[in-house]
Amino acid sequence: MKRSRRAVLLGTLATLALGATACSSSSSNPLDGGSGAAAGAAATGGDSGSTVVVGSANFPENVLLGSIYSQALKAKGVKVEEKFNIGSREVLYGQLQSGNLTVLPEYNGSLLAYLDAKATAVTTQDVNAALTKTLPASLGILDSSPAEDKDSLSVTQEAADKYNLKSISDLAAKAGEFTIGGPPEFKSRREQQFKDVYGLTFKEWKPTADTTANALKDGSIQVGNVFTTDPKIVQYKLVPLTDPKNVFGAQNVTPLVSKAGVNATATAALNAVSAKLDTAGLTALMKRVAVDKEDPSAVAKDWLKANGLG
Repeated sequence: MKRSRRAVLLGTLATLALGATACSSSSSNPLDGGSGAAAGAAATGGDSGSTVVVGSANFPENVLLGSIYSQALKAKGVKVEEKFNIGSREVLYGQLQSGNLTVLPEYNGSLLAYLDAKATAVTTQDVNAALTKTLPASLGILDSSPAEDKDSLSVTQEAADKYNLKSISDLAAKAGEFTIGGPPEFKSRREQQFKDVYGLTFKEWKPTADTTANALKDGSIQVGNVFTTDPKIVQYKLVPLTDPKNVFGAQNVTPLVSKAGVNATATAALNAVSAKLDTAGLTALMKRVAVDKEDPSAVAKDWLKANGLG
């Protein structure tokens, strides 16, 4: 569900995902739906006395999100069983279909690519519309959060201030002087796309892989392909540039549910989490988990309490 982690943990999912998942980070993975998607799942309430089984993939960010979902449900009186650190999407999706799991924290773009390798949707709205059509009748997505774990082009805060860089479009005037870093495959997947979409021709492309954020910090590159919830964004004060032309497709954190297992109370609790969770907030939480080595359950509890959901 994450860059190299997505490619490994989610099988070939990330590789197929519109060629969009190409980076490295030490956080963990990406959905955003509208009221229509939420209504589809909310309309099928489960038995109020049944147990909701919340699962997660086996990487820190997804475990954290699973804990947030679980505790938010418990706070509303829902009976919950936790099954975290299960494995890849192939395993998780099958468990949800079989009814062994009820709720999963998902990433809409990666999930769509898993279900339909030829999908071309890139915006949150289009991705979720495609998911709603593609998912089997027994499964549904609830409201997506603004939080996205996705590729970005990031720069240091110093560079952002010096060159007034807020968007990828703003790189046009300086790209010819900048070296860009990312995983080994990043150049072959993205060089032409950046030229075509944003008119960017970089001075040099360096294969920096998992050291991309560090390379930005030490100045050996000026632009880096860093995932948006990588804790090093906070740790090193990096600035992910906005992507108004959607080179990187949507990867919003979104609950994927077995419709028969969630009632109106559970749906409302999960949608309330999505309404509050954003990328900056998730990145800050991941710093506590991945860098400060705090317990994900305790971090989740703090966030829920701070947002009036615990």
